[in-house]
Amino acid sequence: MKRILALLILAMGCKQEATYEHQIEEYRNQRVARLVRADGWLSVVALLPLQEGTNDVELPSKPPKHAKLTLQQGRVTLEPDSAFTIDGKPVAAPVELHNDTEDAGYTVVKHGAMSFFIHKVGDHFGVRVKDPDSERRKNFKGIDYFPVDPKYRVEARFEPYNPPKHIPMPNVSGITTDEVAPGALVFTLDGKEFRIDPILEQGTKDYFIIIKDATSGHETYGAARYLYASPPDASGKTVVDFNKAYNPPCAFTPYATCPLPPPQNRLPIRIEAGEKKYAGGHA
Repeated sequence: MKRILALLILAMGCKQEATYEHQIEEYRNQRVARLVRADGWLSVVALLPLQEGTNDVELPSKPPKHAKLTLQQGRVTLEPDSAFTIDGKPVAAPVELHNDTEDAGYTVVKHGAMSFFIHKVGDHFGVRVKDPDSERRKNFKGIDYFPVDPKYRVEARFEPYNPPKHIPMPNVSGITTDEVAPGALVFTLDGKEFRIDPILEQGTKDYFIIIKDATSGHETYGAARYLYASPPDASGKTVVDFNKAYNPPCAFTPYATCPLPPPQNRLPIRIEAGEKKYAGGHA
């Protein structure tokens, strides 16, 4: 009887592990699908800075196309040009373009297959251009992963900051923004306790985590890896699943403005889980 019970427990454990691996596999498939879609990160072909006042922006189309944009006190206006469309309609009058930090969403301007929108980081504005025929998208190399390991799915205790802590967050472009950490996530891995600070992105409920570990710059992308965690439950617990750690956009394109990890999120251990360094990356 004891032997049968032990076999049943073992079978249940194997089934749970197989189910978890299937969940991670599904997560990875969805991640790749988002990356390679026509407007995904692999389609980004330019990030063109805007200065206060009138800007004559040259888009990398063939032949090159110019867009007349005016930046004035945080508002960007596109001058009339029938070669551009918004929601399928030609731009027949000056139109304000909403940027990608606005809750209502950003304005997408199309020119043939190419599109652009206004990207804002801190007080800096730029034009991010996408082309579904980009070389990076056509030559996508796929993503390599560490084997799925349930030990890297850890329970974390949430310790709130009262008031929430402001964190200066530099990015790969040298721009520093002010981000908010609602509290610390405390977890144990390989018998040691660690604390990391997630941040709250505008318009989202999940916690955004930026980490660096002892694999960074070796097996994994050097700048950082990202992942999300659900807000804590009523008991103050959540799960940090490093099997879902993924490469930032700047691993796939030089035209991303990826935030870097704060010092407290630079872990002195190897996190052998999640995505490895991208084979087709530029760094």
